[in-house]
Amino acid sequence: MNKPENLTHSIEERAKFREMKEGTQEDWAIIGAEYMAFAKDLPDRVLEHLRLLDGDFGGFPVCRLEHSLQTATRAHRDGRDEQYVVMALLHDIGDTLGSYNHPEVAAAIIKPFVTEEIHWICQNHGAFQGYYYFHHLGMDRNIRDKFAESPHFAACAEFCEKYDQAAFDPDYESEPLEFFEPMVRRVMAKPLASMYAKALEE
Repeated sequence: MNKPENLTHSIEERAKFREMKEGTQEDWAIIGAEYMAFAKDLPDRVLEHLRLLDGDFGGFPVCRLEHSLQTATRAHRDGRDEQYVVMALLHDIGDTLGSYNHPEVAAAIIKPFVTEEIHWICQNHGAFQGYYYFHHLGMDRNIRDKFAESPHFAACAEFCEKYDQAAFDPDYESEPLEFFEPMVRRVMAKPLASMYAKALEE
């Protein structure tokens, strides 16, 4: 039985160590080349994962994908830059794997590619979004106040007020995911900050 093409790497194309401490420069040259190719496809993997939200309503008036598209569309039509719009598009991408901490999942994905403020908005939007509904669940709607001293407080509150909490309208005409794909690719083309930045340059 033939193996799929992507599983037929010869032993010469793989590192030879059994423990990382045995690795050589030659080993890491092989791994580095594979890493570069893999990292380049990150936007494809992110977009594919975002598509998993299609048709997942969770009781909401619109599905999770439509909510994401609507949030991003509202931000785009309001003149926000591409980093911000991509954050708006991906802010709930963690719903599938981070059901108890989805903002942190999304924030981790976008962190290398956006400003500190945009990352902060993404990471903390869950607490700010709670202002609109936590009291209906017996929770403290003002939990966002613990961030009152943050220089990004107003920006996060604005994101939730203008784009996130407003993006559940079944009659709103959002742009399709294809509209945002080029933005995702441009924003994720090269990290602004990463521990691997030097290796990427080389």
